[in-house]
Amino acid sequence: MRVLVLGGTGFLGRHLTRALLASGHEPTLLHRGRTAPELFGELEHLLADRAQGLALPRERRWDAAIDTCGYVPRVVAANARELRARVDRLCFVSSESVYADHSRAGLTEEAPLVELADPATETVTPATYGGLKVLCERAVTEAFPHAHVIVRPGLIVGPHDSQERFPYWVWRLAQGGDVLVPAPASAPCQLIDARDLAAWIVRLLEDGASGAFHASGPADRELTFGELVEACRAPGVDARLVWVDGEFLVAAGLEPWFDLPFWTHLPKLRGLFAIDLARARASGLRTRSPADSARDVRAWLSESGPRRWHGAPTPERDRELLDDWRAWRDRRAAR
Repeated sequence: MRVLVLGGTGFLGRHLTRALLASGHEPTLLHRGRTAPELFGELEHLLADRAQGLALPRERRWDAAIDTCGYVPRVVAANARELRARVDRLCFVSSESVYADHSRAGLTEEAPLVELADPATETVTPATYGGLKVLCERAVTEAFPHAHVIVRPGLIVGPHDSQERFPYWVWRLAQGGDVLVPAPASAPCQLIDARDLAAWIVRLLEDGASGAFHASGPADRELTFGELVEACRAPGVDARLVWVDGEFLVAAGLEPWFDLPFWTHLPKLRGLFAIDLARARASGLRTRSPADSARDVRAWLSESGPRRWHGAPTPERDRELLDDWRAWRDRRAAR
């Protein structure tokens, strides 16, 4: 297949490009030239700011296009209309954040979607992100009513991950010592390595799939948060997990999800990592183990140099919080 990749040198885009090449396809990369422009020098690169239009060469056609970086509905709609005359199928990478209610487990692809209070907004924030993705999905399905694939990933992890959620735990456990971890260890957890996501998206296009699909894992079993954190351990490093009550963490000013990655203490987040994956599994999704992802992220972090983890506790802050928590726990026990 000849495949046009929008955002082909970013995080997911680079893994998609490699997956396409590994399967014998012919990717063309469309991007602004700002993120790793040196990648894939042997391929055709089209430079464009999608907000100003794709500026596709005349008479060019592709079998499919994959949009990895659509966030503003107006822009996605304009791009989809432009692509309609040039590609046969369009795959749009959306998000599991599109759902109106994450408080219950087992959401399927048919669950109700969130609606923006102001559908005209184009400002991407944690509060608007899911609603904007919903409108982007609708723009894609309107332009390609019978030839679209909507992929809704959960947390995407792996080398070159800029979101700092999974990499935080890989880094923190490599520092050793007492590691503050939000209880309970039994909380459900889901994630997907970008390389597995990329390979599966290519397979969906090869198989002529259509419709919406969740994209998370593991694909072969359920995973707990405790298992995820254990998978992030660095060989030879003495890291001691200290499981801390969520009530204390909230009282100490930490915000679930934002201050400790994968922490879903609030009732409204309880189903976030318990999305139904039956459709993805039936369509051939295969995922590697979290330990394999952690090993490769650890190697990438060692190559990319020091990082500043925005918001998440440092080892020094861990020690302060753990001292306070032990005192808090002792006071509760004495009542």
